[in-house]
Amino acid sequence: MAADPRRRVLVYGGRGALGSACVRYFKSRGWWVASVDIAENEEASASVSVQTCGSLPEQAEQVTADVARLLGNEKVDAILCVAGGWAGGNCGSKDVFKSSDLMWKQSVWTSTISSHLATQHLKLGGLLTLTGAKAALCGTPGMVGYGMAKAAVHQLCQSLSRSDSGLPAGAVAVAILPVTLDTPMNRKFMPDADFSSWTPLDYIAETFHSWATGSGRPVSGSLIQLVTTGGKTEAKPFQ
Repeated sequence: MAADPRRRVLVYGGRGALGSACVRYFKSRGWWVASVDIAENEEASASVSVQTCGSLPEQAEQVTADVARLLGNEKVDAILCVAGGWAGGNCGSKDVFKSSDLMWKQSVWTSTISSHLATQHLKLGGLLTLTGAKAALCGTPGMVGYGMAKAAVHQLCQSLSRSDSGLPAGAVAVAILPVTLDTPMNRKFMPDADFSSWTPLDYIAETFHSWATGSGRPVSGSLIQLVTTGGKTEAKPFQ
């Protein structure tokens, strides 16, 4: 299906498992899709390569400039930030600082840059999604870096719902809070797990598409838990 230039989406983390699923899903429905990631996604309509930098300001400057050159005066209907990762370890671990730094870069840097891009390039009434985690709604002693980073994403999402957040008028920011995603990597490292409790990637991509087109879109600032049981997934707002 040829890309419809009137429907545009930016997928931050578009080369990862979830990001690739989103790129494919939106492309299959005729959208123009740009991927932002360290590695290029050849399935996307266009790609912006993220350079690994020593600081958030450096990386943000590079990504912001490259996205601005790519889009020009065009606005996008949605920005989907699905970048992230996982690392374990408690505060007694020798790797706690390294893992916390990595989690911050993978989740907080990407979410902050995506949010800034939304203030510059999102259409009026557009959609911004961030990726939190259900586990970060409470303490995560065995994965402190992960928990801290995801909790920060939740707070960012709620801040973006306020009128002075910088988002375009009518725009909505929503964070999804999955438990375990059904990715090839997770299956590889957890082959004996109950896959029926893992959330399918296509479910998330389809949900994003529905929200991007205005169907069933949550109110801005919502933290949406994705709970999968027996192969069935429910999206439950956190109260």
